[in-house]
Amino acid sequence: MTENQMTEQLAEANSADRARAKADILGNLNGKQKAAILMLAIGREKSAPLFKSLHEDEVRDISAAMSELGPVKALTVEAVCEEFNRNFEISDGIIGNYETTEEILRKALPADVVERLMEDLRGPSGRSVWDKMSNMPEVTLSNYLRNEQPQIVAVILNNLPPVHVAKIISLFPQDFAVDVIYRMLHVTSVNKDVLDCLETTLRKELVSTFGRSSKRDSYAFVAEIYNNFDRKTESVLTEKLGERDQDDMEKVNKLKFTFDDIKRLTHPDMMRVVNAVNKDPEGRTKLALALKGVKPEIRDLFLACMAKRAGAMLLEEVANLGPVRMKDVEAAQFFIINIIKDLASEGEVDLAPGSSDDELVD
Repeated sequence: MTENQMTEQLAEANSADRARAKADILGNLNGKQKAAILMLAIGREKSAPLFKSLHEDEVRDISAAMSELGPVKALTVEAVCEEFNRNFEISDGIIGNYETTEEILRKALPADVVERLMEDLRGPSGRSVWDKMSNMPEVTLSNYLRNEQPQIVAVILNNLPPVHVAKIISLFPQDFAVDVIYRMLHVTSVNKDVLDCLETTLRKELVSTFGRSSKRDSYAFVAEIYNNFDRKTESVLTEKLGERDQDDMEKVNKLKFTFDDIKRLTHPDMMRVVNAVNKDPEGRTKLALALKGVKPEIRDLFLACMAKRAGAMLLEEVANLGPVRMKDVEAAQFFIINIIKDLASEGEVDLAPGSSDDELVD
């Protein structure tokens, strides 16, 4: 073998390694992160008109991803740009932080919109306290909060992600948990002096900064919390809250979306769901696990969206799983539900439950 041939083989091997590395990189990035990297890569002037063409929610999502990127390696930038069919290379990495994010946004959006977006990203003291609290161990927060008044706990939890709140509430005594949920449903504006006092206390005892209060639909928020409970906790607290206020529980139930609620979806929407599941690298495996032990009517909704052979293979995969832990099945079902919710947020599927007034009876 000549020296030139050896050099060519080495170059081909290096090229293959880079291609595999890029594929791995792209597999670990979501769409928002890729968009954020691309915006930073093309620079302030070129990204400004792109931001102007986006909806405010899209700008918020990309901005949030951009501000959390930190240093981005050149190979990652190259991979993302190639995926977007941009034929250029960057010799150095780029850095996504609050400063670069704000500078780009000010080129594209009105000042008041930028201020609102950056306030959401940073929090009033420069970094969101809710992110800090969301990363605190659930046991720590639960032990701290159970000594507080239910109304105060409701105000605090109303600012945290539902999945985190669900874990915290599940650690509360049942009566206390129901009391907190009830107050979350009916939380109103908090007096500024009271909120200031609460901020000072939390700053001293839990975190270094405290964020602003945000208004949200309390029933939708509590429904999200219930979606993240395990089945036992959800069942117990549903019963308890129903005893406390049946009307509140009914409103929450209408907004909840569980795996059994998949039967609400139309056939075209189910086709979109199955397509999205198949596109996800883990989708096939997760779906098989999620269908373990479900009602035939739920299983058949998925099978009706597949070719006969594909459906038979899925059923065989489910049967071959053997006995599995309930928590693993629930985790897989939650994975599928999250795909459905992502589609719903993009307007691809409709999660709105049918009114009981529209049901037909013989």
